[in-house]
Amino acid sequence: MTATDLRATARLAWARTTLGDDALTLEPASSDASFRSYWRTTHGGRSWIVMDSPPEREDPQPWLAIGARLAATGLHVPKVAAQDLDEGFLLIEDLGSRLYLAELDDANADRLYGDAMDALLAMQTRVASDDLPPFDHTVLVNGLEVMPTWFLERHLGHTPDCGEWDVLEAAFDVIVRNALAQPRVFVHRDYHSRNLLVVDGNDPGVIAPALSSPGILDFQGALHGPLTYDLASLLRDAYIAWPRERVEAWVESYRQRLLGAGVIDGTVDAARFRRWFDLTGLHRHVRVLGQFYRLWYRDGKPGYLRDVPQVYRYVVEVARSYPELADFAALLERHVQGRDLTQVASA
Repeated sequence: MTATDLRATARLAWARTTLGDDALTLEPASSDASFRSYWRTTHGGRSWIVMDSPPEREDPQPWLAIGARLAATGLHVPKVAAQDLDEGFLLIEDLGSRLYLAELDDANADRLYGDAMDALLAMQTRVASDDLPPFDHTVLVNGLEVMPTWFLERHLGHTPDCGEWDVLEAAFDVIVRNALAQPRVFVHRDYHSRNLLVVDGNDPGVIAPALSSPGILDFQGALHGPLTYDLASLLRDAYIAWPRERVEAWVESYRQRLLGAGVIDGTVDAARFRRWFDLTGLHRHVRVLGQFYRLWYRDGKPGYLRDVPQVYRYVVEVARSYPELADFAALLERHVQGRDLTQVASA
């Protein structure tokens, strides 16, 4: 048997023992960019998720610790019914399969994003984060440097010359200084349409009904970092795009929420907050532009390639709109030159 087969056998045996059902079966529920996977089963008239998080590759303890922190604040994360940390198996609440990505449309976007921003404000104002790893200068720079390595060099086959490195480093400095200038809060890091669920109901007494939706997933990498990072992840999602005017209206509505909560004051006007949002989103998308190719070339995961054109468009459009980043946008455009970014390069 292969290692994959052995893991599947152990996972099924654990689920059957935990739920006391020798006939139980598991079906794939979802997977992510890590080594973690999720499996759905039904027992006793209820749907469950088995989370498989191999401890040597994806330690499940951060997921448990951050989930407990969010749940204590009234946010809707999966409850844990059973766990085996040595093996990396958890039995958790099934929040369903109504991902924001599939549910969002023109008619409901204001409501669903409103729910998501309400939950985000709760995270940023009520969830302690000072003790979390810092989203600091080193983390910010390391994230940006993924792009030249995996997008420019590995995918496009171009090694930047000294002048181009000057352009890249100047742009990265602008982006990093923007992030470091913001108030520091709890940062989910992947707060977007593939990690938010429309949840119709919840178990009695677990959380306040007003916070039953959205269900929140994939929070284990939380950091203490810039105020607008999760907002940019949400509203400039790699997987779904909205007209700029609508996005900016949502951004302003969130600024008003922050003003009302006392997180920012009147010195953070709409223009300043939008710059924070734009350039923090740019940080995320520059990193993702490299990460999506790394997932393919290093890890053999092609599923994210179809989303690269959207990420690239975000990077170029935002960079073009700030004079100090115009050379950076031009550098990328010069080397892309109309190539189909979804097609992988030869070895």
